[in-house]
Amino acid sequence: MTVMLRVMNSDTKETESDQMFYAAEQAGLKLAIKGRIITVVFVATFMALTRGAERAPDFILGGLVFVALGLLHFRIIGSSIDRPWVKYVFVTIDIFLLSAAVAFLPAEPVSQVPQVMIFRFQVFHFYFLILAVAAFSFSPGLVFWSGVAGAVGWMAAFLYIRSGMERILEWGDIPMDPTPEEFLAVFLDVDFAASGTRLQEATIFFVVATLIAIVMRRARGVVLRQLEAERGVASISQLFGRFVPKAVADSMIQHEGSLAPVEREATVLIADVAGFTALTETKGAQAIVDTFNAYFEAASEVIGTHNGVVTQFIGDAVLATFNVPAEDPEHRQHGIDAAVDLLKLVQSTTFAGERLEIRVGVSTGPVIAGNVGGGGRAAYTVYGEAVNLASRLEALNKEQGTLILVSGTTVEGANESGLLKVGQVDVRGISEPVDIYSLA
Repeated sequence: MTVMLRVMNSDTKETESDQMFYAAEQAGLKLAIKGRIITVVFVATFMALTRGAERAPDFILGGLVFVALGLLHFRIIGSSIDRPWVKYVFVTIDIFLLSAAVAFLPAEPVSQVPQVMIFRFQVFHFYFLILAVAAFSFSPGLVFWSGVAGAVGWMAAFLYIRSGMERILEWGDIPMDPTPEEFLAVFLDVDFAASGTRLQEATIFFVVATLIAIVMRRARGVVLRQLEAERGVASISQLFGRFVPKAVADSMIQHEGSLAPVEREATVLIADVAGFTALTETKGAQAIVDTFNAYFEAASEVIGTHNGVVTQFIGDAVLATFNVPAEDPEHRQHGIDAAVDLLKLVQSTTFAGERLEIRVGVSTGPVIAGNVGGGGRAAYTVYGEAVNLASRLEALNKEQGTLILVSGTTVEGANESGLLKVGQVDVRGISEPVDIYSLA
């Protein structure tokens, strides 16, 4: 069987990212609503106690309405009726209610001052509390919408009040180079609307919301890159199994889980189980599967410790490569060491209660390696003379009475092989006789 990689398309990535961010938004909104409720209770209580008995009912009623809306939103988050647009509705309602209060609640019921005076009472900062709640959502869109809705709501309340004024004073009504008396005469007049100031406040609110949304979007980008890195690790696991050398993992993450075709010298190892046919005749299907699963897992771990990669399981055979996909200057030595350790493994270990015997062929030469496949599936595959020679050497073990045969091209470049030359053999497809080595 071949280790396959299901190619993930961009739609799948977007769906997974959307789900992750939506969950973060839900958690952030719940936390923000809790803080919002505490803040509303504190502010309503403070205002009711400090603004006189006549205004206390207004602040208490307003606080209860905002708390009720918060509790309702909290209950909806994560429920079957929750939708991505619900949070926009609740933010809009908050801004609408706050703007309606600015436009219609008397500024000072006792003194009957003009309604425009409410803009002298520093009520604008309450809009920023709504913006802060939106920021907890981890949603750039909601923050930006809060900026738009807040700016529009503030200006709508102001323009409604201004439209009902019989006499309107603006900054332009202050004379050029005024005396203090002339300046204060306009600035302190009850009909001083200061439309430019209101517009400036709305603009600042919108700009602040936009900047927060941009920062939040960049933060989401950082999280998205982290997710893509994790997907790279997942792709590696799907492609090569659980035992992937760090060098290979780093290479695949760098290339986003996809390996470009390469052509270079590499060492190829093929290990085949001897007596496979007899084993299948005496063991049931489940026992065979259990045995080979245990063997393949252990063999992959051994190969991985020597910086090799199992690229294919072919029936009862393991095909591993060294120096592809990740470069390894010591690939010859690592290929030999992996072959020797595989022999030690099967000689000292049982697999699901069964003992196995393997024959190993190792060869070095130019190969072409890369992802190939179709129909949404791909496999990392190697081609070349070294692959064919390793397969031939594995089969020659039976004729030679050996367990390991290594080509001369591998031994000559190894630091210390611990192998002895067996002789030369003619291999079909190779013009010159091949030197072969085995265990001393």
